Amino acid sequence: MEEKLTDIKENTMDDFLEFFNGFLDLKLFKVGESSITVSIILTLLVSIILLLIVSELVRKFLVKKVLIRYQITQGTRQSAGTIVKYLIIFAGMFSILQTSGIDLSAFGILAGALGVGIGFGLQNITNNFISGLIILFEQPIKVGDRIEVGDISGDVIVISARSTTIVTNDNISVIVPNSQFIDSQVINWSHNDRNIRFNFPVGVSYKEDPEKIKSILLDVAARNEGVLKSPKADVLFDEFADSSLNFTLRVWSSDYINKPKVLKSELYYEIFKRFAEEGVEIPFPQRDIHVITGGEKLKS
Repeated sequence: MEEKLTDIKENTMDDFLEFFNGFLDLKLFKVGESSITVSIILTLLVSIILLLIVSELVRKFLVKKVLIRYQITQGTRQSAGTIVKYLIIFAGMFSILQTSGIDLSAFGILAGALGVGIGFGLQNITNNFISGLIILFEQPIKVGDRIEVGDISGDVIVISARSTTIVTNDNISVIVPNSQFIDSQVINWSHNDRNIRFNFPVGVSYKEDPEKIKSILLDVAARNEGVLKSPKADVLFDEFADSSLNFTLRVWSSDYINKPKVLKSELYYEIFKRFAEEGVEIPFPQRDIHVITGGEKLKS
């Protein structure tokens, strides 16, 4: 009885293995002279997944372990790592296809068909991909840069093959196609370095002493921790306006590059406080109105 059960189990296992092998050898279609079977498809899928995983691990190792040892900015490290990742994927895909036994000559026809497809429906995708490569090589923008493109202002956090992710001050992620950075005007606040000069207008009454106003403004700037000591802040006497003497307080900062309105608010709060303490008058528009009624001229 036990021998019969053993024979049944062996026969069942043999049948299953035979069925499984037959399934793997099942021909799905042909590419050139090569027959594509289920086993080839599974092998390609596993190989591609492993390739993507390995390329990402290499990118992270290069960025976080190797390049970080050198005096290279974060954006440059990210760009170099992404380029290496693309090269590994390209070389790996070619190697996988070559060793899988697929007739690569047939891909000439596929490339022609793909070219027609690109011409009709994939122009934007191709444009964004090529623009992404240009961005990675030329680095007009890098990860960590503060930029303005169109109506969007924020920090670059990711540059991928098709798009770039920008995070605004409101913590909103905006996905921008890479072609927009090549075709449109882009303001990069931190392209060379993160030291940026900000200009804040200030107006006072005509009765005030300009030298006194300059001294107050420079003192307020010097006391703000967000304002750099070098380059030094300065004050320009801008114009004689209709109702005020207008000045421009110019300060340098690297901490407030992504929040200039916060720095402006801090300085204006302190300037208003100091003007009140020093008795400095902040002007407001004044107009004389002349009303003529019945031959009489009234002035108010």
